[in-house]
Amino acid sequence: MRQLTTPREEQRLLTAVDSAEETDLLAEVVELRARNEQLGRALASRAVIDQARGMLMALAPCSSERAWDLLVDVSQHCNIKLRDVTVALVATTKDEALPEPIQRELRRGLRRLHQEDRR
Repeated sequence: MRQLTTPREEQRLLTAVDSAEETDLLAEVVELRARNEQLGRALASRAVIDQARGMLMALAPCSSERAWDLLVDVSQHCNIKLRDVTVALVATTKDEALPEPIQRELRRGLRRLHQEDRR
């Protein structure tokens, strides 16, 4: 996604305005643009997160909430962003290998999940 304004452009715009009211308005526009960009990135990554979640639900089998918790655990234990963990998992459907740290933590998480189910 293309960034609408760079930090340098934002600073130049903020210093070019004449009144405090214009400064406040421009600051709000800059903040809203940043928030819009962040939401756009979140929406783009959401699809792959949901695909990975569905894969785990089918493979484990487990609920959507448990699949989410498992993905979060793998992400935290590997110290890899959730989005990157899910991209790697979904890429396995295209014959790409799952990186070893993710594979190891996913196995551990699935074992824990199955042990909890047996109780």
